[in-house]
Amino acid sequence: MTSWEPLTDLLKALNSETRQRILLELFRDGKERTVNQVAEDMKLGQSTASEHLSQMKRAGILTSRRVGKEVYYRPDREKLLWQLRGLVQLVEECCPPFS
Repeated sequence: MTSWEPLTDLLKALNSETRQRILLELFRDGKERTVNQVAEDMKLGQSTASEHLSQMKRAGILTSRRVGKEVYYRPDREKLLWQLRGLVQLVEECCPPFS
């Protein structure tokens, strides 16, 4: 894995308007939600919601926990902040200010 691969995964995961809405609108309150709750709130099919949540989890945007048959998702604050700090650092290193 390259040092920028987590950033690539983050940017790929956020390259979907639906996933942006899931993070910025639905999970803004930080509460846990099941796939079915996300599907209902976002007006998506259950399998579509599940795929979006899985991709967001792989990218480190969400974390999950299982309770019986239900899987609860919520934002992974620490990992997301770490990734965003890495993105800021990359921009600062590659894009110096104009003199």
